[in-house]
Amino acid sequence: MAPDLQKLTLFYDGACPLCQAEILFLGGRNQAGLLDFVDINSDQYNPAAVGVSCEQALAAMYGQYADGVLISGVAVFPEAYRRAELPFMAWLFSRKVLQPFLRFGYRFFAKNRHAISQIFGPGALRLVKANTKQGTS
Repeated sequence: MAPDLQKLTLFYDGACPLCQAEILFLGGRNQAGLLDFVDINSDQYNPAAVGVSCEQALAAMYGQYADGVLISGVAVFPEAYRRAELPFMAWLFSRKVLQPFLRFGYRFFAKNRHAISQIFGPGALRLVKANTKQGTS
């Protein structure tokens, strides 16, 4: 991992089970402490301080570097994976040739995440929680 990575705060939808599963997974891999997580549905989220309304934050994933720079959408994922020490995922999500497909897929997911989460979210959340407990036992 590059020592020059700044901390990245991820703003996520805590009402979405798949989103929760991803954050729990990333949190379990956050040994370097380079990721923070803020549920946009909580009192911790301050739209004025971030510069992103709740509606905007619900429409797309946002991340904010320690220096205040915001990133959104698909661009958040390679940065989060890099900090979670998942180099292959960071590499994959940063490939320029894949960007149109990733953006299209992400827009579809973001718009339909609650319906998709009703189907896949509970299982994903159980799987991540089970793996997290195994890793800490």
